[in-house]
Amino acid sequence: MAEPKARPDGLDKPIVGKIMKYGAKANVWIYRLTNGRIGAKWRVGAGWKKPVPVLLLDHVGRKSGTHFTTPLLFLADGANLVIVGSQGGMPKNPQWFHNLVATPDTTVDLPRERRRAVRARVAESAERADLWPRLVELYADFDNYQSWTEREIPVVVLEPR
Repeated sequence: MAEPKARPDGLDKPIVGKIMKYGAKANVWIYRLTNGRIGAKWRVGAGWKKPVPVLLLDHVGRKSGTHFTTPLLFLADGANLVIVGSQGGMPKNPQWFHNLVATPDTTVDLPRERRRAVRARVAESAERADLWPRLVELYADFDNYQSWTEREIPVVVLEPR
């Protein structure tokens, strides 16, 4: 993998993390309140001109046992849903990723749909290579995020169960 590009100034400041945390909590609240009529499209960055669908991922803390819900961009791939552990190109994978690896059976909320039971699995190398260009087409900033980190950003497939 190539040497990572410098992340834009300011993205690593603690206030940005707090804004993201509380923004995600607000997104979950309004998404559930409106059954996805509000909060189910990401309109930031590359999503400004081409809004990206959002699901709500439920997961259980692998250490704490606490239940969490995280809004994430997704790609529909037949019956599967595909999510990306980009965390904005940060050096580490997001906590939800580690939680899913530990407890892959979970649920998601989709716009105007009741909760869906899914099983998470990390896409294998060839599958990831097939999905990645489609994910970048969905949300071009995924390519930026990959260029800002040394880690290979994981792609997670959520299969119906």
